[in-house]
Amino acid sequence: MRYPHDLPENGTLGFIAPSFGAFIEPYHSAFINALDVLEDAGFQLKLGPNCFEGSGIGISNTPEACGAEANDFFTDPEVDTIISCGGGELMCTTLDYVDFDRIREAEPKWFMGFSDNTNFCFLLPTLCDTAAVYGPCAPAFGMEPWHPVLTDALGLLTGEIDEVGTYGMWEIEGLKDEEHPLLPYNTTEETVLVKYPEELEETEIYMSGRLLGGNMDLLTVLAGTCYDKVEDFQKRYPDDGIIWFLESCDLSVFDMRRALWHMEHCGWFKTTKGFIIGRPLHYGEEMMGMNQYNAVIEILKKYDVPVIMDADLGHLPPSMPMIVGAKVEVFCEGNDLRIRFIRE
Repeated sequence: MRYPHDLPENGTLGFIAPSFGAFIEPYHSAFINALDVLEDAGFQLKLGPNCFEGSGIGISNTPEACGAEANDFFTDPEVDTIISCGGGELMCTTLDYVDFDRIREAEPKWFMGFSDNTNFCFLLPTLCDTAAVYGPCAPAFGMEPWHPVLTDALGLLTGEIDEVGTYGMWEIEGLKDEEHPLLPYNTTEETVLVKYPEELEETEIYMSGRLLGGNMDLLTVLAGTCYDKVEDFQKRYPDDGIIWFLESCDLSVFDMRRALWHMEHCGWFKTTKGFIIGRPLHYGEEMMGMNQYNAVIEILKKYDVPVIMDADLGHLPPSMPMIVGAKVEVFCEGNDLRIRFIRE
């Protein structure tokens, strides 16, 4: 696994928009403020041509333009780290225009993004053997004051930290809107982890393996396509096994079940060592006797590995930043979940 060099003090942050650009509120104002905050912190900034674009459908620009922007920034020697300008809907359409061979041969650099950016955060490790960070998009850094998740995300990029953990409280209903673009997370709910098998509720859980995952909405789009190289990844790291971290945005509880069934039948879970499941955006939904817990467990219980659910991951923030492709040690006791990243 290739680990990019640490983002240096006064290093250059590059911003691209392979998914949505920061062209509407509250993202536009939040991104502008984020740029000011990061520049005040001493970083140099380089913006791609699509950062404020909204001319595309489900993405910032045309798929060709988004792919060209990514190719330029991943191979630009002046850029130390790349952060996506936003999530979105159709980043997958840009993939045919991304030169993954060229990225694989270039000096590795960190990419960080969330949600739709699973398309890069998952494919960089599995296609290019290059670790990436599934973490906040650029506008999040414009919130005032910063939530600790932002300090953690930046700390992973700079190499100052190698461990993240639960934050204790989470947001079920956000307050940020067009008139209040810089508001922080509205953390009103207590983090309560749910574990399977049930006897793990009373014991300390330890798992180790190599971390893969992201947003299930997008992972199931990639599964079974020409971009699905999970089997090759498993063969490259046969002794590590995989710890999967998974979260969902638009999926109903039935969609979650179908997504896991799909990934299972693509062979993704053959070497699994455990699962960390985030809170779904449709938290608390129940349909015809199915909820967010049995939607997961009925598929995953056969693997006889720990399953930790309602973790601080996903679209009900905060979402722990994760180094995808890294070796990890996972420690969980009670409602305290900690993930230690081993960069090797």
